[in-house]
Amino acid sequence: MRFRETGLKDAWLIEPERRNDERGYFARTWCIDEFDIHGIGTGFVQCSTSFNRARGTLRGIHIQREPYQEAKLIRCTRGRAYDVMVDLRADSETFGHWRAYELSADNGRLVYLPEGFGHGFQTTEGDTELSYHISEFYQQTASAGIRWDDPELAIDWPEPAAPVISQRDRALPGLSAFRDRLAANAAPARRRA
Repeated sequence: MRFRETGLKDAWLIEPERRNDERGYFARTWCIDEFDIHGIGTGFVQCSTSFNRARGTLRGIHIQREPYQEAKLIRCTRGRAYDVMVDLRADSETFGHWRAYELSADNGRLVYLPEGFGHGFQTTEGDTELSYHISEFYQQTASAGIRWDDPELAIDWPEPAAPVISQRDRALPGLSAFRDRLAANAAPARRRA
């Protein structure tokens, strides 16, 4: 596997090295030793799949708040998607910065997002499926996110005009509101006199 730096600390683009023959190919998509060499924790507790019928389906930008933050290893197993990672760690020098990569069944790439990163994607083909390895169990009360079309982020989505998107995702706050909530949660509790 080839680990490519993304410019966002602790986040990686991973390219499997395929061994081709007349039958097709064989490739590793996860190896505890190689992940450890790159400082990537490997305590995955669940795997999930996201299937998306329509081209232009957009999901995100999603994150789980502390203490249930998730690291994710994401791969496209069918179709093609524009996959976006956003650094939402309050103490990070790249807070609010994003990167995007094309993930497809053809290219076999994976992305690794550490805890504190937001994630979203938009399908660029119909019948697209993404597979996730996740380090924390889903906690509905910790579910949060930021708007996919927030002008402060200015993510360059492939089909921004009319995405297929849930009402929940349309109602997510912008990056500034998310930052304000992080600051409020980090402020020490006031004591009564």
